Amino acid sequence: MTSPVLTAAETRAAEQALFDAGITPVDLMERAGAGAAEAIVARFPAQEVLVACGPGNNGGDGYVVARHLAERGWPVRVAALAEPATDQARAMRAQWAGPVEAMPAVVPPLVVDALFGIGARALDPALARWLDTVPAVIAIDQPSGIDTDTGAARGRAAAAALTVALGALKPVHAIMPGAGLCGPVAHVPIGLPLSERAMLARIAPPALRAPDATSNKYTRGKVVVVAGAMQGAAFLAAEAAQRSGAGYVELVGDDVPFGAPFALVRRAWDASVLEDKRIGAVVIGPGLDASDTSRVRLEAALAIACPVVLDAGALTQLASDKDALASRLRGDDREKVRLLTPHAGEFERLFGPVGGDPLAAVRAAAAKTGALVLLKGATSILAAPDGRALVGPIASPWLSTAGTGDVLAGVCGTMLAQAAWHGFDPLEAVGAAIWLHARAAELAGPALIADDLLWSLKRAVAKA
Repeated sequence: MTSPVLTAAETRAAEQALFDAGITPVDLMERAGAGAAEAIVARFPAQEVLVACGPGNNGGDGYVVARHLAERGWPVRVAALAEPATDQARAMRAQWAGPVEAMPAVVPPLVVDALFGIGARALDPALARWLDTVPAVIAIDQPSGIDTDTGAARGRAAAAALTVALGALKPVHAIMPGAGLCGPVAHVPIGLPLSERAMLARIAPPALRAPDATSNKYTRGKVVVVAGAMQGAAFLAAEAAQRSGAGYVELVGDDVPFGAPFALVRRAWDASVLEDKRIGAVVIGPGLDASDTSRVRLEAALAIACPVVLDAGALTQLASDKDALASRLRGDDREKVRLLTPHAGEFERLFGPVGGDPLAAVRAAAAKTGALVLLKGATSILAAPDGRALVGPIASPWLSTAGTGDVLAGVCGTMLAQAAWHGFDPLEAVGAAIWLHARAAELAGPALIADDLLWSLKRAVAKA
């Protein structure tokens, strides 16, 4: 369901584990460069290419790439920003039989960027402009001038034609704006030890378990959506819960109108509706206003034991007393599952500005509240209180329209209600919801409105 993502420090530690096991740095560099060259040959026709090498190990990878491309008949030029500064980079430079030009060089249509690898190095502005004028750039491990761990762009503006991720994905490959500047990412395994329970992972298509002969509407998950003043938002969340596979969805509120879908159960609000032990998850917030009535409903939802998805208006109400946030969310029961789903503005009202390191900000918010926190955006970031985090696929920009967050809240409700059935923990369940939402947007296509997602969710579930 996920692909491990390593920070710069974790990548270096994984490499050191290989060195401790007997792999030499030169052997690992050869493996990485040869794999990168293979990835390039698989995606581009043979053509003149300039390999731009920096002084560090990323530059060493570049010399290996240049040699392997030349051995395959490609016309290869190499340019160096400086002399190699590490033993393994010097060894690979010595194996390159051709000339080495000075940087910046006259560029052909294709350039391999092996200037700077993992880290947080800002590029010289002139060098950044030089790279951004290249018609097509292939980045080795990551585009130079982007922060590995935050995805922050340090002077870069143009996206790579391909990024070859060596050994493991890094945050730069998953978190915007870096992820957008990476372009398509090809992962080249080089033997790094990767844990399936990594502290950070990118969400992959979830393995959803279909209903079987023992299933009924309650085993498939009962989801209760609490409506507020803007009932359309609650209807979107409720039908999204249905369309993503919940067996029983109940919409509770005031004067909830009857109509399609007729399978949606409508009930007048009463606190007793939340006493049903068969409820798998509650969704509250879409369309919720700041009235006393809404506050009563929110407190009733927070008091129950089952998972609660807190979105939109619920987040606004919680932000009015930030100091009591953790105690309000779970009280004395530290096992309660609570999911907060803020966009950037709601996150700032709850926790302060996201800042330049969104992953760290979301992790801190989850640790502070004891809740799952999902920061919605071009790349959604989900964190658990124990520090584990997931990064969603780059979302369709067509999702930037009213109501799509309400749909996501409903899908989160279903996946949390079905978590045990699918074998998910709460973090994985919400990760599955993020993937389904993003996939539904792809299937809905351009100029979508939130209602379109309801119909494409069924197809997204079928493909999971």
